[in-house]
Amino acid sequence: MRRPKLLIVTLACLALAALLPATAAATGRGTVRTDKGPVRGVESPALNKYLGIPYAAPPVGDLRWRPPEPPARWHQPLDATGFANHCPQTASPFGFPSTTEDCLYLNVFTPGGHQRSRDDRSGRHHKNRHKRHRRDDRERPVMVWFHGGGLTVGESDDYDPDRLVAQGVVVVTVNYRLGYLGFLAHPALSAESGRGSGNYGLMDQQAALRWVQRNIERFGGDDDDVTIFGQSAGGLSVHSQLASPTARGLFDGAIAQSGAYAESLPSLAEAETRGTTAANDLGCPDQSAACLRAAAVETILAVQPEEPGAVLPTVDGNLLTRDIRTAFETGNFNRVPVIEGSTHDEFTIFEVLAVESLVGPVTEGLYPLVVQILDGTLGLPPTADEILAQYPLSEFPSPGLAISAIGTDAIFACPARRTAQALSQHVRTYMYELDDPNVPQIFILPPASIPYGSYHAADLTFLFDSALRGGHAPFTPEQEALAATMVRYWTQFAKVGTPNRFRVPFWPQYTPARDAHMSFEPPTPVAQTDFAAEHKCGFWDSFAPAL
Repeated sequence: MRRPKLLIVTLACLALAALLPATAAATGRGTVRTDKGPVRGVESPALNKYLGIPYAAPPVGDLRWRPPEPPARWHQPLDATGFANHCPQTASPFGFPSTTEDCLYLNVFTPGGHQRSRDDRSGRHHKNRHKRHRRDDRERPVMVWFHGGGLTVGESDDYDPDRLVAQGVVVVTVNYRLGYLGFLAHPALSAESGRGSGNYGLMDQQAALRWVQRNIERFGGDDDDVTIFGQSAGGLSVHSQLASPTARGLFDGAIAQSGAYAESLPSLAEAETRGTTAANDLGCPDQSAACLRAAAVETILAVQPEEPGAVLPTVDGNLLTRDIRTAFETGNFNRVPVIEGSTHDEFTIFEVLAVESLVGPVTEGLYPLVVQILDGTLGLPPTADEILAQYPLSEFPSPGLAISAIGTDAIFACPARRTAQALSQHVRTYMYELDDPNVPQIFILPPASIPYGSYHAADLTFLFDSALRGGHAPFTPEQEALAATMVRYWTQFAKVGTPNRFRVPFWPQYTPARDAHMSFEPPTPVAQTDFAAEHKCGFWDSFAPAL
């Protein structure tokens, strides 16, 4: 008589378990063994997170301004349930302050469960048909994110990739050295290395990619299907890795968002001259590496420039052997499929922070003076008079929007198009522009006299949530539809090397002859061919230096 009672109790327990929330029943702490030791993250049916994993040794003491070294081995499970330190920086709308050099950590986000769909498997094989055969059909495409912030601020933990992961990819977000600590070139450091200096942040990114090659299979990722992507300085980082011979074989696709603002990079000699000045500012008149390494982090942060574009990679002859533009136009780069893009109103944020914060709203009388200052400060090749002739106030609702258009066209839009033109001669390329005039503002910025529109970094809201910036953006239903489409485009590109797989608007491959880009407008993207006219690229391209 006991067996029926036991059966009834067992069935009752199973029924009760079925009524409980799945996440409550299955959420737990999962352990994955990496090549340096086990890590214990948080696993759930929807999403697994392994946070704060060291991919390199802390670059402190004698390791400051040296290539990243492997981290020490550990034996007990590492607590990977919370983010680790991010790299030294001052407070900004784009990052929290830090003075901790122990910051070379990455985060891995994977789908809950373990089985890949048949569609995912076929896509992966199509994209990498030149690679060796996959070892395990459960392996998922991997997307590695480099954050933005002008190479001076920003951190990996600002980016919640849940929506991307839900499409069946593994996402890795990376911290890398910033500012002078990440990009200072100096004669003493170059002599010490014998291979130049100044690209330590890019070396960190490559170390993270090598970590992915060694370890991501253990997290269900496919080390033969890695796409790098990033925005602003992260987009410039993507361009730099495309151009870097030391990154060869570390990735299979690339997405650069608003990263074309630095087509030309300083030579090692130019960067070392700036480094010599920096050493004087740091109290090192002897210009020795020992003195530089003895400088306090707070002192380094106090003297390094903070204006956008002031910190750049260096053509050091090793990690970068030529300009980005030269590499792309001559075909001397890592040839993988690329998405290249920008936003319609990139410069509105900079107009507010750099212009209105100093002089207030730009008036008609101030407009010529501001253009002259902008021309000199940004080093734009045409004269102020030539710019004023191309951007008469009669074409714009306000002088502030005219200033924004100048900065957008000269620094972001037309360089992005030139980049797409160069890349498309050698690899499959797709070009986009986010053009939504009503993107919710996610940063803590001052009130402005102009609408922010599709501001610099606006495309982030369509791909990531951010607990540090209010979670999911307060989208309209139409914007939600656009966000869902963009997420599908990005993840399908990671899977198969083209965004065109699901039943979404067809995104034409970029060719200079057709000059078509995908305009991301809510609710549905549309292919257009008016980019060059909209951004006066004929004017700006006429001043682009010849190779």
